[in-house]
Amino acid sequence: MPGTQTDEIRTALHDGLTEVLRKDVPELHDDMRLFGDLALDSTGVIELLMELEDSLGLQIDPDELTPETFETVGALIGYIRACLEGAQDAVG
Repeated sequence: MPGTQTDEIRTALHDGLTEVLRKDVPELHDDMRLFGDLALDSTGVIELLMELEDSLGLQIDPDELTPETFETVGALIGYIRACLEGAQDAVG
């Protein structure tokens, strides 16, 4: 169910951001900017991706990443959802 998957991704993203930024992160909304609103930096992006790979069992191809992927929370959630769906398609 897409809603459930999105909720799982949002929770993993929130937990990852809390870990990477080493501070409490507010409730995430799709229009929040990762760099501007949440103060993520380029080093934090790498750490966040590793956290998400571990927590979601995700394989991220760095060559597929674009700056747009990290513009907003919603954009990153969409990218992660597409990665997970691609992995399911490859298996099933």
